[in-house]
Amino acid sequence: MTRWRQAGLLVLALSATSAQAASQVFLVQNSGWMEPFYTDPKSPYKALVTEVVQAAMAPGDALVLAAFNQAVPGAPSPRALLAQQGKPDRAKVRAVLGPLEVGRKPGGRALADTDLGEAVGSAIDGALGGKPGLVWLFTNNRNSPNNDQATARRNREFYQLIHEGQAIRKALAFPLKMPVQGAQYSAGGLMVYVFAVHEQGERELDTLLASGRLKGVITEMPARLKPLDRDTVRLVPARVENTPGVRYAVLPNGRLRAEIEADKPASGDARITWRLENAMYPYTITQADISAQAALAGEVKAVGLKPEAVRGLAPGKPQPLASALSLPVANLPGKWSLAALSTAGSAQVIPGRIEVRLANQRLELSQGFRQRMAELFPGDPLPDIFTPPARIQGSRAVLPVEVRLHYGAGPLLAAIGGLFAVLAGAGALAVAATRGRKVIVSIDGEQRTLRTRAGAKTPLYNSAGDQVAELHTSMFGHQLANVREGANVHIGR
Repeated sequence: MTRWRQAGLLVLALSATSAQAASQVFLVQNSGWMEPFYTDPKSPYKALVTEVVQAAMAPGDALVLAAFNQAVPGAPSPRALLAQQGKPDRAKVRAVLGPLEVGRKPGGRALADTDLGEAVGSAIDGALGGKPGLVWLFTNNRNSPNNDQATARRNREFYQLIHEGQAIRKALAFPLKMPVQGAQYSAGGLMVYVFAVHEQGERELDTLLASGRLKGVITEMPARLKPLDRDTVRLVPARVENTPGVRYAVLPNGRLRAEIEADKPASGDARITWRLENAMYPYTITQADISAQAALAGEVKAVGLKPEAVRGLAPGKPQPLASALSLPVANLPGKWSLAALSTAGSAQVIPGRIEVRLANQRLELSQGFRQRMAELFPGDPLPDIFTPPARIQGSRAVLPVEVRLHYGAGPLLAAIGGLFAVLAGAGALAVAATRGRKVIVSIDGEQRTLRTRAGAKTPLYNSAGDQVAELHTSMFGHQLANVREGANVHIGR
């Protein structure tokens, strides 16, 4: 039976939801190893699931809430408990979680086994149908399909699904202390995973984390599983020394702003001291070579760093980093450009960035985190899931830089003056072109006074009525044309 069929109800549940809304799947483990979370009267397990659903869901999101253990004939897993478009209220979530009990195998009293990979794979391929979304997993980290005691091997399979699967773009884990005592088992902790599927799912997860809604329920810092090659460090400007032509400032959001006077070209390097922060809890960057470059208006320039390597950079313990920064300004719009004239007297904002690259990077899971996992999940080798893949030896991070280019009003005033001069000249030419003119011509000794204007061609006749010439008038004077042979015609007295 395929995984799709095993997930039967789960697949059908989400197919009715809108494809335009964000989709979230919440997988609640109810296998035998979860017995104390269900039978301990003081267990906060179901209450936690309820509150995470409330915090994670936005009003228009699509929801599937499902219980999972391991699928066997006659007992599909995952099994949908609730599916709907829109955020459910607490009472509705409590109503479907309340009756949920520890799963058992069909035809007996044996408790159900667990398959974490099966549950997550079914949610991605079945419930989400391969489309973007978030998959949440509530588990005690016991991954033992068919009561397989080779948990290390099973955990490696789960590890490969997360780290090598292309669908999962971001993965976080929240290890929570939750001591519970059941009739058969006891437990000290619970793990909450969230997997962002595809790029859109990653953006949805980042938006949720930035909103702070989840912090109201889970106060623990999330442990990062993936990615380990992007946004691994943060550059925070600590002290800036300005250079001629450039004024630097640190914005409240930690970004760097550069104010540049267009008529005063920047000279020299700015001395900037940064705080280099590790953004990969719970990993320590034991060593890495570090380099940086600044990009602006399509031009890239190297940034000098000291030191050029990091050693033992742990989360929460920033390392000072000095730099000599000279922004690439060769391709900025000139003071006579349309951009300069349109923003004269104010500032044109040009986006830039400083990109930091780490090479030959080595990561190590902190001992403190290992100890915490051992306390929460004694005897469980699942912390191996946090071992960084060997192929990840580099990473990058980007610090946006806001460049404000100031143009004086001089070029604009000069351009306006030039425009008025052109208009005045054009007006004078127009007057000259339309103004009537008087000219004296002599035909066979007889003087005549004619009135004409620029661009006119006036025929000239003798006393017999024969045309003897044409008078062509321009803004610059008069001239005779087509003069008849033998005719006595000239301009003036």
